[in-house]
Amino acid sequence: MRFFRNPNTTVAILAIYTAAAYAYLIPRNNEMSDTEKWVTVGVSVVVLAILWVLMRKREKLRRERENDSK
Repeated sequence: MRFFRNPNTTVAILAIYTAAAYAYLIPRNNEMSDTEKWVTVGVSVVVLAILWVLMRKREKLRRERENDSK
């Protein structure tokens, strides 16, 4: 599946999934305070950003290896 090797596509799909899950689940959760809800969303955004950076680095290293082998 070459489609999902693009970091932008993968992170975008995960971000849409996360946003939909939060839009559906967080307003219904009355046990968490508003601060806890926003911290949860913030942590998710940070994790997605780290994932994007790591996937970009991996893609760059893959391209460098392909260029070296040619």
